[in-house]
Amino acid sequence: MTQAAMKTEPAPTTAKKMLSFDNVELYYDHVYALKGVSIELMEGETVALIGANGAGKSSILRAITGLRKIKSGSISYLGDRIDGRPAAEIVKRGIAMVPEGRRVFPLMSVKDNLLMGAFTRTDKQGIEQTLESVLTRFPRLKERFSQQASTLSGGEQQMMVIGRALMAKPKLLLLDEPSLGIAPKLVQDIARAIVAISRDEGVSVLLVEQNSRMALSISNRAYAMSTGQVVLSGVSKDLMHDDRIKAAYLGGDL
Repeated sequence: MTQAAMKTEPAPTTAKKMLSFDNVELYYDHVYALKGVSIELMEGETVALIGANGAGKSSILRAITGLRKIKSGSISYLGDRIDGRPAAEIVKRGIAMVPEGRRVFPLMSVKDNLLMGAFTRTDKQGIEQTLESVLTRFPRLKERFSQQASTLSGGEQQMMVIGRALMAKPKLLLLDEPSLGIAPKLVQDIARAIVAISRDEGVSVLLVEQNSRMALSISNRAYAMSTGQVVLSGVSKDLMHDDRIKAAYLGGDL
């Protein structure tokens, strides 16, 4: 994966704050998953959350989408509090999530899986235009349009669920481990697609990844997490060369 292919531009200095996650605490039963976590994301940015499994990265996405109720703190989206609101309302506000593990409808066709992402929309012509845009973005899906989702490779399924999320025309796209279990060649394709989605469609992206090298190469900023806390944050290109990040997340040999 070349740096040139993955080049990202800084977020515009006039961009508005899209997401504010302020001093959030969340726990499962009596075990803390997030301990006073604060992050923010500006319009047009791609922000990465990196760290080991169990660090709390996915818990942030579940809290944003209303799938987990926070204990304290606040979550704001485009200036409005969304913590405590129903998940369906959050989706309608323009937040779409691609969950870990892909979660396809295996017996449905690629076409029908994609159209499931547009369930909140009523603009038939707009849905058709978005579908064509997704198929242009992911040509493999066009080739397999009528196939059952279960017949696709892991990487092709990941492309499909990203495409399904884009069918909702989101302003903010949440990606949970998109490279997990994917062949290296298709990881590169997916990484390029994430960069292009943000650049071409103006979609802000919050990316959760254990593949820290890939995440840092395609994001503007990043937060490194450990045991439910943010331990380091900054501009991604600077973190790529930070000795602490190298040692903890990049094998020390970048």
